[in-house]
Amino acid sequence: MMSTNEKKVAIVTGASRGIGRAAAERLARDGFAVIINYASSDAAAREAVNAITATGGDVKAFKADIANETQVEALFDFTEQEFGGVDVTVNCAGIMITKPVVDFTVEEFDRMHAINVRGTFLVSREAARRMRAGGAIINISTAAERQAMPAYGPYAMSKDAVEGLNLILARELKGRDITVNTVGPGPVATELFLNGKDEALVERIASFNPFNRIGQPPEIAEVISFLAGSARWINGQTIYVNGGMN
Repeated sequence: MMSTNEKKVAIVTGASRGIGRAAAERLARDGFAVIINYASSDAAAREAVNAITATGGDVKAFKADIANETQVEALFDFTEQEFGGVDVTVNCAGIMITKPVVDFTVEEFDRMHAINVRGTFLVSREAARRMRAGGAIINISTAAERQAMPAYGPYAMSKDAVEGLNLILARELKGRDITVNTVGPGPVATELFLNGKDEALVERIASFNPFNRIGQPPEIAEVISFLAGSARWINGQTIYVNGGMN
């Protein structure tokens, strides 16, 4: 086990639940010191911190709205103060509103894009400014736009914007030894995906997959771990992780 001073440091946004929490837990097992960023639930953040601490992980939590520029700067300030720097940034924070385009309100559209697009931009920008050589920026997209699923239009738009940043930022960081990649999960058993769906609908969605099921958060975290670690020759790419759904 590395000492605190030798450990690489990872910020994971949206890490109090779902894919973010699974990513934080996996990176802690990989030997990273982890900052759990969350926006609302203090209780969920404490639970995530306690789970990692119980397995010997080095972890702190920091509450910040990633759509707020000042709070994003404070998140990175806190990380540098606690652990000395930042090596990996995993941007898992996001919201998903699903309904037909004709039923979408401008307020819903703006709220979703504030987190999914503006938030990803702000976190990626701050990471690009501060991260140490040998690092990795990992954003989260979706396979929904490739599946062209009805009711996912504005959500897919927000994640297409994330993918649009990917290769450009990777090239802008030339000479810094920092990779930029995106992970695009298919349906995953998280609160974000399951909310508002009954069992029959989930089973129908699962039936489209060759494995006849939806994904689990640790399966996405495994790919995040790979990109945060030895995968230095993968850069500017989007990796879809959906069990062969598309």
